[in-house]
Amino acid sequence: MKNTWVLISDAEHARCFERHAADHTLKELVAFVHPHASLQGLASGGDLTGEAGKGHGRTGHAGTQFEPHTEAYAKERANFARELADYLNRGVTDHRCHALVLIATSPMLGELRTHLSHEAEKLVIASMASDLTHCSGRELEKRVTDSLWP
Repeated sequence: MKNTWVLISDAEHARCFERHAADHTLKELVAFVHPHASLQGLASGGDLTGEAGKGHGRTGHAGTQFEPHTEAYAKERANFARELADYLNRGVTDHRCHALVLIATSPMLGELRTHLSHEAEKLVIASMASDLTHCSGRELEKRVTDSLWP
């Protein structure tokens, strides 16, 4: 039987399901929670990135070129996306899944796709920018089915 894995994710939570072809039920394989303890200051407007950028002057004088400022939240989202992609990549390499469906918030979906291996990317049969992390049970099965296979 060919296995389809469905990944549902936002920047903090993700769940990977195996979708059974016969009745379209979803069996949860693993849940991920990305702790954002280091980002608590961002909610109050704090800047946790440390330096805004490092000067790289071409001479010994004050630097006039700066590295682009990357927010801590974007870095954490990229780390989480890499963790999720590593799980999916291993599943593909180990032949535990034969197709992938990605449903994630828009920024997370883009970040996730950049970390998929070439082999995993070829198995993506559908992707959708949506936040279904709050759904569960029959509601989740229905929303996945309605969204991807009308």
